[in-house]
Amino acid sequence: MAMTSLQDLYVEQLQDLYSAERQITEALPKMARAAKTDTLRMSFEGHLDQTRQQIDRLERIFKNMRLDPGTEHCEAMEGIIKEGEELMSKDADQDVLEAGLIASAQRVEHYEIAGYGTVCTWAKMLGRQDDLSLLQQTLTEEKETDMKLTNLAERSINPKAM
Repeated sequence: MAMTSLQDLYVEQLQDLYSAERQITEALPKMARAAKTDTLRMSFEGHLDQTRQQIDRLERIFKNMRLDPGTEHCEAMEGIIKEGEELMSKDADQDVLEAGLIASAQRVEHYEIAGYGTVCTWAKMLGRQDDLSLLQQTLTEEKETDMKLTNLAERSINPKAM
């Protein structure tokens, strides 16, 4: 698809986020299995449910635009996830592994925060208020997840990894 307008770029970025979210639904169960601390495992499992809801929101946006989410592949998310998988394959102390799992998860969250922040701005500029409401909800969730991970790391996981 040729990009000749902000609307075209908006759609392309939504497709990228859709691909990223779908990849995350495949990665989170692996991360949950690797986590032995109940709070971290439950955090990953809870975020999996939330990610599925975020995919549903994106699908509603595409349906409202009468567009298909497409086959865009988010290579950035693929790379972030690959790095996390490499970490999980290492012979690591469990506490150190869990600190690394949080770091990997936060890289995912930061990518999403950047992406959703951008499409929220564009939805507003394009007058797509219904999209903006759905996207803002996801952006808020991503920021909350990042903060939960930070708190878990600082209060529990990182000190044990010391």
